[in-house]
Amino acid sequence: MSTDGKAQNQPEFSKLRAMVWPIHNYELKKFLPMGLMMLCILFIYTLLRDLKDTLMVSKAVGGGAETLSFLKLYGVTPSAVIFMIIFVKLANVFEREKLFYVIVLFFLSFFVLFGFVMYPLKETLHMSAETIASLQKSWPHLYWLWPVLGNWSFSLFYILSELWGSVVLSALFWQFANEITKVTEAKRFYSLFGFVGNFGLLASGSVILICANLAKASANLGASDTFATNLRYQMGAVMFFGTILVGIYRWMNKKVLTDPKYYNPDEVGVKKKKPKMGLGESAKMIFTSPYLMLIAVLVLAYGLSINLIEGVWKGQIKMLYPDPNDYNALMGKLSLTTGALTIVVMLIGSNILRLLSWRTSALITPVFLLIASCVFFGVIIYENLHGRDAMIMGQGVLYIAVITGLVQNAFTKGVKYSLFDSTMQMAYIPLGQEQKVKGQAAVSVLAGRGGKSGGALIQSTLLMAAGGGASLAGLVNILGSIVFVVVMMWIISVVNLSTRFERLTSEKAKEKDALNNNNNESISNSAKEEASQTTENSNNNSENK
Repeated sequence: MSTDGKAQNQPEFSKLRAMVWPIHNYELKKFLPMGLMMLCILFIYTLLRDLKDTLMVSKAVGGGAETLSFLKLYGVTPSAVIFMIIFVKLANVFEREKLFYVIVLFFLSFFVLFGFVMYPLKETLHMSAETIASLQKSWPHLYWLWPVLGNWSFSLFYILSELWGSVVLSALFWQFANEITKVTEAKRFYSLFGFVGNFGLLASGSVILICANLAKASANLGASDTFATNLRYQMGAVMFFGTILVGIYRWMNKKVLTDPKYYNPDEVGVKKKKPKMGLGESAKMIFTSPYLMLIAVLVLAYGLSINLIEGVWKGQIKMLYPDPNDYNALMGKLSLTTGALTIVVMLIGSNILRLLSWRTSALITPVFLLIASCVFFGVIIYENLHGRDAMIMGQGVLYIAVITGLVQNAFTKGVKYSLFDSTMQMAYIPLGQEQKVKGQAAVSVLAGRGGKSGGALIQSTLLMAAGGGASLAGLVNILGSIVFVVVMMWIISVVNLSTRFERLTSEKAKEKDALNNNNNESISNSAKEEASQTTENSNNNSENK
């Protein structure tokens, strides 16, 4: 064979590079800006996520971790629907590039306005502590709803911080990526976008810790509200990374997308769009397929369990760290730990999937969550029985509860971003094309949304039923039992799904082998016929001679 032929048979990358960094050097001009865009988006989202919790749990008048379930259910969910309707309307008015600027600059403007104007005027804008306390006394079953309404600017900050992730990351970034990325590039680029983006978690966690320490130091300079200083520093960081995000996007449109080598609309315009399915259509799709129902249980169980545990854990943080700067610093440590764990697990996740079975890989997340949640809720129950000053192995029970919750939260999210998401995507592979595309959309709509709002519904309903100043820690027996049942259903569903997954995969392999055998047999028969024809022609020629 010629040298050219040998070159054509050479692998595109070495085995190590194909596993770690499957990006051509000439593609860096397109890949790196996209990766940095995700890093900026995740940096801002993580910083805002930690701040919004600090505001509602530790800083809001009459607030606490119990307010979060009401805010998620009655604030975030309807606001997300309204905002997406507005987003669609704006998409019909503005072209893609201008739409990005309008949406991103709206968010950035609000966050800066909040940090430098609205927060300093909070006492003027919000209900007084006396008014909130009076409403809580008059309407005890809505006890935790009044701080949400009374601290309305904090609630608005919380809602828009949540929407930043769903709108800017899911709607703007991924639509942009899907539009300009070829299918061959996407297979290599997309997982690495997440890898680069997770360095944003490391950066945000570090910035939060630095800002919290600087704010506490400002007390020595006469600052009366050190958290206001902390907030201004962090909103400055949001504006800085937001400016970089907009600048990169502008540069991409001017310098990259104008080069046919990096962007050709004819090459990327053939992608199939993900079907948009309503709740009714999604439910019908899932309930008529036992396989899809099992996948939906996994997604729903993750969302429910992580939200139920987080609510109790954030209440413990407030008790251990009443200073909002300390609360915010701990959330920064969570982001830092989650980012580091996610990067490590992403690096080894592919090897786990390669060396272990699908069932074992899929069971890692729920089994760890079950063990960690049993320890966490056990510590809370011990605390309820013996008081916050009780000791376990020389450490305060409250401190142990907070650290246990942090480890559980960071590891579970780190594994979720790598192993859980990967195994979920693999579960769709043996399905037919229609079930694969529509089924994934249905699970995302029904189970994805249900998991996020289901935990809030359970918590808010229990709090309203208990009335007064009931806390989530006081309901830990009920919440812990619910989490245990949900995670056990998760584990059982993984086992059942793995059996179906292996059977479908085996059937697909047999069908492929049968097809290959038929093709080989056809080729063999064709070769025999050709050889027979050749022999017959040769004999005829001999006779003629």
